[in-house]
Amino acid sequence: STLTSLFSSSSSSSCRNQMGNLLKVLTCTELEQGPNFFLDFENAQATEGEREVWNQVNAVLQDSESILTGLQAYKGAGQEIRDAIQNPNDMTLQERAWNSVCPLVIKLKKFYSFSLRLEEALRSLLTSLTCPPLTPTQHLEREQALAKQFAEILHFTLRFDELKMRIPAIQNDFSYYRRTISRNRINNMNLDIENEVNNEMANRMSLFYAEATPMLKTLSTATTNFVSENKTLPLENTTDCLSTMASVCKVMLETPEYSSRFNSEDTLLFCMRVMVGVIILYDHVHPNGAFNKSSKIDMKGCIKVLKDQPADTVEGLLNALKFTTKHLNDESTPKNIRTMLQ
Repeated sequence: STLTSLFSSSSSSSCRNQMGNLLKVLTCTELEQGPNFFLDFENAQATEGEREVWNQVNAVLQDSESILTGLQAYKGAGQEIRDAIQNPNDMTLQERAWNSVCPLVIKLKKFYSFSLRLEEALRSLLTSLTCPPLTPTQHLEREQALAKQFAEILHFTLRFDELKMRIPAIQNDFSYYRRTISRNRINNMNLDIENEVNNEMANRMSLFYAEATPMLKTLSTATTNFVSENKTLPLENTTDCLSTMASVCKVMLETPEYSSRFNSEDTLLFCMRVMVGVIILYDHVHPNGAFNKSSKIDMKGCIKVLKDQPADTVEGLLNALKFTTKHLNDESTPKNIRTMLQ
């Protein structure tokens, strides 16, 4: 997809100049917070300065669709495992269960390894989009291709986690695998898999899949670590980058003359996922979170935008705000915002 994010401070004249582009979304209203900007969900091309990071991140993003396809096609070994457990002395059934589970574990390792690559990609983007002396808005305006990649990482992450939530088999398969390995009851069987997934790897994978939203957890931990490791970089450089992206997506979604121009429903959903993703990251990284009155994100507006969509489209996204944010249940969260998410 050639979805791109372009943010810039724009005057009304530049607004008029841009009106011709179908997918260019302009906001020329004085927003209470955040700059005036427009957001172009089309042709961002990497500039010379962006090229190196863009190539590195692109190498990761290129594999994201096949990861989602693999997850979507995941069929657990539930039946084989039940048969093996119910008939502990039937070696044929034990063997069948083991041979069903091993390829699945290799698949799960592939998804987990991808999360590590995604984490690296995110760190590279954060480094580029937050470094002084430019403000976050200037970065987003000048490095449109990187802003687009950041949006695409969030988009992938929420899609992965929405799918994962619907596949309880993943944890069942993996715990059967671990029990079987540790009992080592299956002698002389395909234990070569331990070369692929040793005990340390299995422990890390267990923690990853135990999360309700493992990819989002990976990204929020990576963002938090990025902030704590870069002590000289003001926290605002990171949080303003996130809040600006959230504002842009919100304005785009709530303004009918912009959202009605999208060629496909997918663009709307892309916007919604990116908005929710940056809100969750902001909530994990900012000491006060996204929900309190001092937050630079208009949470009421963002939730309203989601609630105006068909319920089945946004159920997963509202759940993500409810269950994967950090500060929603803080005392400082206004009651009306909590009520909106009940």
